[in-house]
Amino acid sequence: MAFPFRDEQILGFLRYLTIEKQSSIHTINNYSLDLLDFIIFTWDEDAPESPDLSWHTIDTNCAKSYVLNLQERKLAKNSLLRKLSALRSFYRFLEREEVCTANPFQDIRGAKKDKTLPKVLNRENVATLLEAPNKYWNKKNKHTDTNNFTASRDSAILEVIYSGGLRINEALSLNLEDLNLEDSTMKILGKGSKERISYLGQPALKAIQDYFAERSSADIPCHAPKDAVFINQRDHKRITARSVQRSFKTYLTFAGLPSDLTPHKLRHSFATHLLDAGADLRSVQELLGHENLSTTQIYPHISAERLMQAYSEAHPHAQLKE
Repeated sequence: MAFPFRDEQILGFLRYLTIEKQSSIHTINNYSLDLLDFIIFTWDEDAPESPDLSWHTIDTNCAKSYVLNLQERKLAKNSLLRKLSALRSFYRFLEREEVCTANPFQDIRGAKKDKTLPKVLNRENVATLLEAPNKYWNKKNKHTDTNNFTASRDSAILEVIYSGGLRINEALSLNLEDLNLEDSTMKILGKGSKERISYLGQPALKAIQDYFAERSSADIPCHAPKDAVFINQRDHKRITARSVQRSFKTYLTFAGLPSDLTPHKLRHSFATHLLDAGADLRSVQELLGHENLSTTQIYPHISAERLMQAYSEAHPHAQLKE
């Protein structure tokens, strides 16, 4: 989002998030809204007319008052924690830039974040979803070149995300030079510009090859190393995450799967299915590109929960008879 008024410190912070931290658009937008919320609370209606705000005047008491206000507004716990994180990060930036000498939010802590396990699809649901693009366009009975191209491309996107455990932006950022079809590997540029190698299983490899065949028949060049892998047929530009998410909803409805699922759930499912099959946690961490093992450790809890559910449903002595 574009910030609604000009403040040099905020503009500098947003540039820092974008260029140095390489934060996602989602994070930058949320932090912008969080800072705006704090500005409105602190300076009220006069804030937008001030070219530069007096950030150095904010002390710990001001910070505590803001947290109290958030609690009185009955803000969700995780949203409150995110706002505190945004303000702590902002003031660390101001300290670095020598605008402020202290961080008023540094020692302020909210309640512990709610631990929620991410939703995952079982293997059968994953298979149903991955088959949906081709089945959907076949059922449309419009076997045009456009529909064949769209079906093969969307199928390849979903297969690649699940096969490599990729974030949607990692998959859509792939260039032709990042694929090694002979070795069935992909070079992934993850968060913080960190590279890792991910793998193409046989279904994903075939889906990519089928998609490239459609690209070739549509007379779309497929040889320049820096060219995007996943593109729109009409303008040959890289397909956007928003476009994929819209199509994803269509495929969920067609396949009869829950409408609240997202492409990211394929990444969660990838990790959970690996652990279910006996993969060690460190290997899963590396494949996901997690910097900290603690981030990966949520997945064993999912596997344990699924195991307990399967045990309860299948074992004859799992539950006492009444």
